Amino acid sequence: MTLTLTLVRHGRTHFNARRILQGHSDSPLTRDGRDGVRRTAAHLATVPFTAAWSSPSGRAVATAVEILRHHPDLRLRTDRDLREYHFGTYERRPESTLDAVVPWSDLVRDVLAGTHPGLPGGEPADGFMRRTREAFARIADTHADGHALVVGHGLALGAWLATIAPVGLVPLPNASVTTVEVEPDGSAHVVRLAHDVAGQGHIAARPMTVPTPVPSVA
Repeated sequence: MTLTLTLVRHGRTHFNARRILQGHSDSPLTRDGRDGVRRTAAHLATVPFTAAWSSPSGRAVATAVEILRHHPDLRLRTDRDLREYHFGTYERRPESTLDAVVPWSDLVRDVLAGTHPGLPGGEPADGFMRRTREAFARIADTHADGHALVVGHGLALGAWLATIAPVGLVPLPNASVTTVEVEPDGSAHVVRLAHDVAGQGHIAARPMTVPTPVPSVA
């Protein structure tokens, strides 16, 4: 009765390539971003998915749709709580603008701890962490077993992973694949972490924390 989750970060976008914060804002996939997603889709073509979920953000949906070309019988469902962290007034601005106000490592630490009050116009960290946990709990409640695809974002997916394994916030390359198994009692462990299927790690998320290798974490 184990549920397997395949987590995929969305493909590289124009904002990713230009180091611009996205959050609840959006940006289309670049040409090489779409190529990377296609490589990931081919890698996952034979996975026996029984369900598919995505953040409703355009970049995530576009990634999920490409993957599901190999699984035409699956219906894609979206959950608003899978959206990325809301960076408030810093969205659509260069990452360096936020870095000048708060070091990224400090922001990440406080977001994961649920203690950051939120950037101006953004969301408090405790609300972000709560909605992220609740989204994955709903997916697990909906599918007692099987294999679900979940397409999302670097910080949102990484935040949930940080709640189930002592890995800090792992940089998830665009179109990378992470596998998690969820047991009937709700406990989860990481089977494979941040597999850079598309080879796009050279323009991954900015450094966060150096992860502890996790072959399998209870």
